[in-house]
Amino acid sequence: MRTGVYPGSFDPATNGHMDIIRRSAQLVDHLIVGVLNNSQKNPLLDLEERVGLLRELTADLGNVSVDSFSGLLVDFVSKKNANIIIRGFRAISDFEYELQLAQTNYSLCPNTETIFLVSRNEFSYLSSTIVKEVARYHGNVGNMVPRQVQDILMDKFKEQAGGNEG
Repeated sequence: MRTGVYPGSFDPATNGHMDIIRRSAQLVDHLIVGVLNNSQKNPLLDLEERVGLLRELTADLGNVSVDSFSGLLVDFVSKKNANIIIRGFRAISDFEYELQLAQTNYSLCPNTETIFLVSRNEFSYLSSTIVKEVARYHGNVGNMVPRQVQDILMDKFKEQAGGNEG
């Protein structure tokens, strides 16, 4: 069985992430979306929100599951009995970093392969950072994220604005 892991922080999940998930699900028997719990970062959405959203967004994909992890990706991949890591990149500027990660992962776990999926043109500018910045200033992110994510972002930044008034 070909089991793949698509890792990321997904803070928040974008239409670009969802495109990679849908395309990856066609390449493997089972796709695990691995949501990174990075203690070094202060995410906008907490881990439970990110996992819950992704479970909702992938509910129609029968071979996709969502789980969280911390620590080394290769440890998570091994724990899940996966043999493929799927990474997406948007531009050539992502390639050097992704290549270093793939080579490091291969040196730590030689039985795991990394597959790169290139972002579709319409999603090549998208990043979670850009989405959060646009949403923070109440810009329209409707073409950048699924509706469920847009609703949560609107609520989050409404809360923050309300907390800053006084």
